[in-house]
Amino acid sequence: MAPSSQPTHTSARPRAGRIRRAAVAAVAVLTTAGLLSACSYGSKSDDKASAKPSASGAKLSADTVKIGYFANLTHGTALVGLKQGIIQQELGGTQIKTQVFNAGPAEIEALNAGSIDIGWIGPSPSINGYTQSGGKSLKIISGSASGGVKLVVNPDKIKSLDDLKGKKIATPQLGNTQDVALLNYLAEKGYKVDAQTGDGDVKVLRTDNKVTPDAYKSGSIDGAWVPEPTASKLVTLGAKVLLNEKDVWPDKKFVITNIIVSQKFLKEHPDVVEAVLRGSVKTNAWIKANPAQAKDVANAQIKADAGNALDAAILDPAWQDIDFIDDPLANTLQAEADHAVTAGLLKKPNLDGIYDLTLLNKVLKENNQPAVADAGLGTK
Repeated sequence: MAPSSQPTHTSARPRAGRIRRAAVAAVAVLTTAGLLSACSYGSKSDDKASAKPSASGAKLSADTVKIGYFANLTHGTALVGLKQGIIQQELGGTQIKTQVFNAGPAEIEALNAGSIDIGWIGPSPSINGYTQSGGKSLKIISGSASGGVKLVVNPDKIKSLDDLKGKKIATPQLGNTQDVALLNYLAEKGYKVDAQTGDGDVKVLRTDNKVTPDAYKSGSIDGAWVPEPTASKLVTLGAKVLLNEKDVWPDKKFVITNIIVSQKFLKEHPDVVEAVLRGSVKTNAWIKANPAQAKDVANAQIKADAGNALDAAILDPAWQDIDFIDDPLANTLQAEADHAVTAGLLKKPNLDGIYDLTLLNKVLKENNQPAVADAGLGTK
């Protein structure tokens, strides 16, 4: 699904940073009002246990490890790794308990409360959780996924990126990553939009992903800047991809999912954290080697967690657009914060120490893979 009109690779590079960095700004500015949520599509409960393979063998330093994730394709590493038992195998007799979330703030709260120990989560909640706690709540310990965000539009109303004036474009929520990315993109195009109300040259409507398809069918919106699988769902309804966010990033990569851990749990149970990371790395390798089977496994786990599987017309293009990687793409996180500060949208956040990639790099070395960098934001 290639966009019908996209910026060139050279001109896209400056814009990429501004889009994502503005998103970080909104996280810090808006989150105290409860406006930020992570990207979760299809999960019907923010606290749901699902059956996983049983623990067997010798226990590590903890009897159990509590893992949080979303029933969403961008959390495919967790979906596949848990469903296939790859992560459990690495943990031996240490039992996995899972919790399925709908929103990033809820997962951060659970991490802070000790309800979960490790979680798959988006970059914006990770940044917010870290900065709001003064750098004491969590560490980002690995990457998990990149990509999977698109601007899709009604082709009868919008022919190109120059046709957005006067149109109604949906985002998942005021202040979430896609919302600010759209606002920033519109500003780059010269459109004026009030960030709070969404009024302006382009009308920005905050619409829950669950109802966005109905809004599109009814004509209430003319398009949407949304993550997968919502974007592919809209395409099945006749929308077209006008812009893939990959194409405004150098190397077509930007972080969409991280793995985080409670600092307390990391300190007390590094062997358990290492085992989970070993399972994550093995899962991503398995996904790359078995993409079709992995897609079906992820969909089966979504059905178990959310009650409904995705149709092939939605699943196939959505899965294809997501890259499952171990690298947290720390440079993109750093770039987000830097440009948010430059734009005057945010006082400089202190992200020093947000990453601890020590155990990940140990696992990668064991698997003859190159080490990944923390962009100067690692544990000192």
